[in-house]
Amino acid sequence: MDRETPRLGTVQETLLIPLYARAVENRKELPMLRDARAAEIVTALDYDFARFDGLPSLTGALLRTVLFDRWVTDFLTAHPDGTVVEIGTGLNTRHERLDNGRVRWFDLDLPDVIELRGHFFADTARRTMLAASVTDDAWAADVASRAEGPYLFVAEAVLPYLHESDVRRVVDLLCDRFPGSLLALDTAGPGFFDTQEEHDALSKVAARMQWYCPDPAGLADWRPGVRVVASHTLTSLPGPLVDELPVSYREMLSVLAAQRLPQAEGYRLSLLRMP
Repeated sequence: MDRETPRLGTVQETLLIPLYARAVENRKELPMLRDARAAEIVTALDYDFARFDGLPSLTGALLRTVLFDRWVTDFLTAHPDGTVVEIGTGLNTRHERLDNGRVRWFDLDLPDVIELRGHFFADTARRTMLAASVTDDAWAADVASRAEGPYLFVAEAVLPYLHESDVRRVVDLLCDRFPGSLLALDTAGPGFFDTQEEHDALSKVAARMQWYCPDPAGLADWRPGVRVVASHTLTSLPGPLVDELPVSYREMLSVLAAQRLPQAEGYRLSLLRMP
């Protein structure tokens, strides 16, 4: 880790919310997941994280991360020499949690974010940081030239912040360059999208979602052949995954499911297969 305290500059604050969620969780006796590296990064950053203390959305971010981790683990079990690309990687530490010693890994984000990541992470023979917009074809050509498939693309808390035209471009890019690949993403339905100004965490930062998606299966209308492999809300996570959570989280999810809040039911975590 760089000894100099990194400055955030123009980096969007939304990437700090899941980072802080993992750091806070790491302190608990019975955590949903362990992430000591996230705790180190939070300590090193010159930022007032206290604005996020106690927010329910921290739990939502953790649940999303746990499910995406499971999808990456399942992918690497089936394809231990496969390639994982973190789209909009932010300050994610998924590689630290899940590296199997064989995967080819790429961390993709805008140049200012990659500059920030450089204080905490370094490229290796199997892991590469890419500074580019996800809508830029150049990064896709770079990945295709450096690594063979199968490919899993992980876009956690990224695509809803793009305009629909840019999301369409991303889908087209993955279909054209990486046919048969998998894409893990989250989508906001109208109930979630329309209430973001009152959202406990988003109301504290400048970024706003630009794209909502009532049904991830609708992406097949953009590109025929796109197929939903799995899709969950935070209250309908896979049973085996929920069974592994600490009791307090299982009880909380049961109460939340019974309430059927539009904000919760309209936010989906999906795994798609590109044609």
